[in-house]
Formats: sequence, C-alpha cells, structure tokens
Amino acid sequence: MSQPEETPRLTHLDERGQAQMVDVGAKADTQREAVARGSITMQPETLQLIVSGAVPKGDVLAAARIAGIMAAKRTPELIPLCHTLLLTHVSVTIEPDPAASALHIEARVRTRGPTGVEMEALTAVSVAALTIYDMCKAVDRGMRIGDIRLAEKRGGRSGEIVLE
Repeated sequence: MSQPEETPRLTHLDERGQAQMVDVGAKADTQREAVARGSITMQPETLQLIVSGAVPKGDVLAAARIAGIMAAKRTPELIPLCHTLLLTHVSVTIEPDPAASALHIEARVRTRGPTGVEMEALTAVSVAALTIYDMCKAVDRGMRIGDIRLAEKRGGRSGEIVLE
C-alpha cells in the first residue's frame, strides 16, 4: 500500500500562520537556475521606434536589459522574505515580435546555494518590462505588460521543472 501524499504547505508561514523567512541553513548548496519570461505589447509604430533606436530617451533595449540584471541582484530588497543570494549569472534577452507587436523578455539566473532563483528571474523580467514602459510611455500609453511566468527551474530537491 502506498503512503498518503503529504499535503503541500506554505513554507513562509509558521505554525500560527505568521509570515516567516524560511531557514535554509541545513540545505545543501546545489547549482540552481531559473528562467522566466514575459511580454510587453504596443502599437506597431512604438515597436518600430524601439527597434530602430529612435526613442527620444535612448536605447530602450539596452536600458531594459541592464535594469533587469540590476533588479535580479536587488530582489531581496523588494520581496520581503527572499534570501540574499550570490548570483553567478544573470542574462536578460529581449526579442521583437512584429507579428504580435510585442517584445518578448527572457531572464536566466544562476547561483550555487541552498535556495532557488525563481524570484530573481521573475523580478528581472518584470523590471525590464517596466523600463520599456517607462522609456516609451510618452509615445504609447496603451502598452500592456503581461504573461510574466516561470518557464524553467533546475536544482535543489525538486530537480528540473520545465513548464514550457
């Protein structure tokens, strides 16, 4: 007879339901990686301005990539219960999609440590998209940021998870 499955529980809550930072001190350091993705849609003219480098505020794609990298590094300052991690790699790529009139953003974050980097990857995508919005809002207030999600994670007890 198989054992009953353990009911999942929220690890950021103690036995009284109070928020807590999870103690990862006893967990082994492993190589960890997370990939997050998201998009920002806009008017076709706005996309053309970005791709051609004609946005008055400057190089939107370069600024967004740097902002995403910086955001990954500062995630514990923004998300209250995140651990401070030594990130070993952060990359942010942004691909234009003229058919959808969108920019697709991907962040890949790595570390070697006792906990994963999903929040860092998700934060990188979010801030890269917000940077694009900020730099282009004067020409297109109808831009939409969306579909920000975890696409992959590797390492730790749960091993590899590929969601797309």
